[in-house]
Amino acid sequence: MIKYIIRDLLSVMQYLPFGLLIGIPLGILLLCFTKKDTDRRKRILPMVVFGFCLAVIFTITFLSRESGSRKGLDLELFSTWGINARNNAYVIENVLLFIPYGFVCCWAFKQVRGFWCCTFIGALTSLTVECLQLITQRGYFQIDDILTNTLGSVIGWLVFRMFFTRRG
Repeated sequence: MIKYIIRDLLSVMQYLPFGLLIGIPLGILLLCFTKKDTDRRKRILPMVVFGFCLAVIFTITFLSRESGSRKGLDLELFSTWGINARNNAYVIENVLLFIPYGFVCCWAFKQVRGFWCCTFIGALTSLTVECLQLITQRGYFQIDDILTNTLGSVIGWLVFRMFFTRRG
């Protein structure tokens, strides 16, 4: 299973330049919609990293696959875990994909720093990805993916809390 994860993570590295190419302008665009009274210089890096994170998620979940290559709906909970090492690797990779997203959401948007808000945003983003994959037939709509992506967002929130919560 580890060999699958390492191989898949290395193959994803090819999408990082595209993530930067799209993420930087997206982050700057998002920054334009923030409150005018905030210090924009402090907010530019988190917004650019958020844009990069969204671009990488989009690239991995859509552009790495041909349209019409995958069709299907799987509403059975925990149907992907335990089948084989390849499927188990996919489950872990879904968690790993959203850990940075949960972290960066909290870093870029103060409104998302609460546990439930970050969890909701992670679930909503994952649901959006799954629905778009179903519509474009670039991926299977799987409840397990929504669950594991949301878990990744929660882990990202926990990492953010560990690094950015000041103790008295």
